[in-house]
Amino acid sequence: MTAPNFSSESVLQALNWRYATKMFDASKKIPSDTWSALEQSLVLAPSSFGLEPWKFFVIDDPAVRQQLLEATWKQSQVVDASHLLVLAIKTGLNDTDVDRSMARTSEVREVPLESLEGFSNVIKGFMKTLPDVDNWATRQVYIALGQLMVSAALLGIDTCPMEGFMPDKYDEILGLPEMGYHAVVVCAAGYRSEDDKYAHLPKVRFSLEDKVQHI
Repeated sequence: MTAPNFSSESVLQALNWRYATKMFDASKKIPSDTWSALEQSLVLAPSSFGLEPWKFFVIDDPAVRQQLLEATWKQSQVVDASHLLVLAIKTGLNDTDVDRSMARTSEVREVPLESLEGFSNVIKGFMKTLPDVDNWATRQVYIALGQLMVSAALLGIDTCPMEGFMPDKYDEILGLPEMGYHAVVVCAAGYRSEDDKYAHLPKVRFSLEDKVQHI
C-alpha cells in the first residue's frame, strides 16, 4: 500500500482550521461518500491489542435526536449538525471478547487460530490485572474520537466532541445496555454556521516550547 502524500503544511492547515463547532448550519448535509470515509476512519482506529472495545452509533432518526437534545442540556449541535455520533464502550469485556478478536485475526490474516494462543493468553492475563475494565475501554474510545476528528478536519468537515450529556439517559433512550454498551462521548459533525463567533476567534494554545520537551 502506497504511503499517503499529505504535506506538513496541509495537515497543520487542517488542524488550525478545526475547532469545536458551537453552531452548525442545519441546512448543510455531509455527502454520503464523505460520511462513509469518516465511518471507515473509526473502523481503522487503533486500539490496545486490536480489541476494538467499542461501537459507534450514528443517530439518523430526527425524533431520537430531539430526545437526546434534552439529555444534552439543549446544546443545539445535537439537532443542527448533519450527523450525530455516540461513541460507546462494550461493557464488561472478558475472555469471550478476546476469543472473538483472535478469530477475526485468524480469518483476516489467514493464520491458524492455534498460532494466536500465546497472544490471546497475554491479553487475557492483562485484562485480569485491570481494576476497572470499563475505565480502560473508555480511554480506548478517545483514541477513535481523535482519529475521527483529524480525519474530518482533513476532509473539511466540522466536528464538536461533547462530554456535556447524561450518559445514563443516552443509554436509556438508545437501548444501549440491552446491547451490552454504554455511551462515553458524543460527536456532532457537519458544517459550521456563519453565525458561530468561535469560528473566527484565534486558536488559544500554549507555545510549542511550553508543551513539547526533548529529553
